[in-house]
Amino acid sequence: MRPADGQALTMTAPYRSSVHYQAFLQQLEGANPVGTLVVVTDNASSHNSKSTREWLAGHPRIQHTFIPVGACWLNLQEGWWRLFRKAALAGQSFADTDEIDQATRVATTQLNTSARPRIWGRPKPPTRTMRRRFEYRL
Repeated sequence: MRPADGQALTMTAPYRSSVHYQAFLQQLEGANPVGTLVVVTDNASSHNSKSTREWLAGHPRIQHTFIPVGACWLNLQEGWWRLFRKAALAGQSFADTDEIDQATRVATTQLNTSARPRIWGRPKPPTRTMRRRFEYRL
């Protein structure tokens, strides 16, 4: 998910592995042809394996940053995942992996059409305006 415009890129894989993670990073690099990419991830073994570190050494545009253990709320992507799970997976029964892949693509497309920039933190509460003024006289 790009915080600047809220656009997201998703990819389904049969299981978590370094090979699939590197394929995702390759797609990410292709979808964002210019500039530095900062990828914020958890500490999964596929994200920090030797083969992934070697792959990242050959792609200097991608910078890897890990969130602290137990602090997933620091990642801006967590809010997007909540919306994605509700749009793509909630209440669904899938017969095979092709249906999961299609639901993922449809939900990502729908969320990207209404994407907006993401800002870390809570939005500022609206200011209240006074409705009435009362005057008390003794």
